Parts: sequence; structure tokens; C-alpha cells
Amino acid sequence: MFIQLFFTTQAGGIDFELLFEKYRRLLLHKAYEILRDYGLAEDAVSEAFIRIYKNTDKLDRIDSSRTISFLVTIVKNTALTLLAKRKGESPFDDSIAAENDGFDLEGSVLSKAVTEDMLELVGGLKEELRAPFLLKYAHDLSHREIADLLKISENNVTVRIHRAKKKLAELFREAGYIYGDK
Repeated sequence: MFIQLFFTTQAGGIDFELLFEKYRRLLLHKAYEILRDYGLAEDAVSEAFIRIYKNTDKLDRIDSSRTISFLVTIVKNTALTLLAKRKGESPFDDSIAAENDGFDLEGSVLSKAVTEDMLELVGGLKEELRAPFLLKYAHDLSHREIADLLKISENNVTVRIHRAKKKLAELFREAGYIYGDK
């Protein structure tokens, strides 16, 4: 396979052969979920690894949640682009928004600002809580997949996600996004 031969070197302190072998199946699974075509999913993973190789400065340690999150995001975006090309449309086509006569610019801007604030609050969580939370809700991984990636038990994943939710509720309340005692 081309991708395997291409990434046998190290770049930016990352061993790409090890990175590829470790996460190939996960990324293939994520690409297949979007494309529903094994051949296209393989293409998406190969193209994603080329993009990843060009952005080694954005990678942490191979096992870090930031690296896993980055890899999954790149493969999802690559798969969505391939899917759009397959359907003959641009993945960034604004015509859908333009066709919507009820487009609420103010609501959209406010929503984006709130989302950015909330993401900042999520980013403030301790790594041990943030990683499982983001893998679950941003990348739609199962507790089993998260446990395998983080090398912890499924029960520990459940506990950490629960603690992250509890801490986020507290932070959202302090930031004024949630009102009331509970």
C-alpha cells in the first residue's frame, strides 16, 4: 500500500509508520461511516495521512487525546470532501444557506459566540476528563473505542464522562449559561 511505504520516516518527532499502524483501523472506520464505501474510505484515510504529514506541528505524542482528535477531524473532513465530490457538489456550498429565506444572521453569530465560549470551557477541563468527553461527543466514539484508545476500562470512561459533564454544568452555571440551583 502506497501510504504505508510513504510514511516510514519520522517528521516532527512523530514516527508515521507507528502512527499509521496504530490509528489506521479507527480512521478507516470513521471514513466508512461517512462514505459507506470501503474503497473510498481507504482513499480518505490515505489522503488524510498526507494532510497530517504536512501538519506535523499540530501533533503531540502519538497517544495523546489531542493527536487522536486531530486525526479523526482530518479524516472526517477528508471523507466529507470526497463524499461531496462524489455527489458533484462542494462541501462548502453556501447555496443551501442562500435558499433558506429564514436565515437568521444575528442568531447564527450569537450561536457561534456561545459555541466558542462553551468550547473554551470544555478546553479548561483537566485532560483526563476532556479527552473522553470530546472523543464521545465531538467524535462520536463508543465507550469501548474510547477505552481502547486511552487504554482505560469502559467503566473508567463512563465515570470520566460523567465527571466531565458535572464539571461542565458547574462551569456553564458560573458563566451564566445555566440558571437555577441544579
